[in-house]
Amino acid sequence: MFSGKTEELIRRMRQVQIARQHCRIFTPRLDTRYTSSQVASHSGARLEAVPVSSIKEVIAGAEGVQVIAIDELHFLEDRPEEIVAGCQELADRGLRVLVAGLDQNYRAEPFPAMAQLMALAEQVDKLYAICVRCGAYATRSQRLIDGHPAPANAPTIVVGGLDLYEARCRACYEVAV
Repeated sequence: MFSGKTEELIRRMRQVQIARQHCRIFTPRLDTRYTSSQVASHSGARLEAVPVSSIKEVIAGAEGVQVIAIDELHFLEDRPEEIVAGCQELADRGLRVLVAGLDQNYRAEPFPAMAQLMALAEQVDKLYAICVRCGAYATRSQRLIDGHPAPANAPTIVVGGLDLYEARCRACYEVAV
């Protein structure tokens, strides 16, 4: 959270547009924090996007393009192996596939699809936020409920921003119990 993932995705897709490559950006329907038909960074950068719920919709919408981008991949509703297979299928077709998403949930456990894609990808850039407590690189998303760490049995996916999450380093992160 708050590491600039969407900002970087937008920057790269603007380069693709400057190069006049046919491209399409997809955003999960579940993510309605800013708008449903755009990817939007916390700093306000935006690009038009196609809202989807599944990797199958991404595959169906990838006809006639050279580059696709998927923001907040961890919000897709498919099983991890379906997401990975779908991204592999697109890459095997010769498309350049850019994805942005969290590698860990609020329990500091890997999102399985992201972990697998990071292992299979030709290039991985891991971005870091800054810990709100000490200023170190933040590698964790601390979910908060009424200012306290969320319990381990809370739902894994809850869309939110500064109202629900804080970027924290390993030392400042409080393990969900």
